[in-house]
Amino acid sequence: MLSCKGATRLMSEAQDRDITMMETIALEMHLLICTGCRRYREQMNFLHQVCRQHPARPTEKQEKSS
Repeated sequence: MLSCKGATRLMSEAQDRDITMMETIALEMHLLICTGCRRYREQMNFLHQVCRQHPARPTEKQEKSS
């Protein structure tokens, strides 16, 4: 059985790479029984969406060089 630490690691890695079928199954089984990890996934998905929608603000250094 996948631990919460392993589940959160896999959720994070899934943002950057395709996880294997076995990893997906283990993660989904863990999420069926763990409300804390389900909440973590919801929060991660929300933050991912917000970051993609928010326009990048130029840094002070970039503003001075323009």
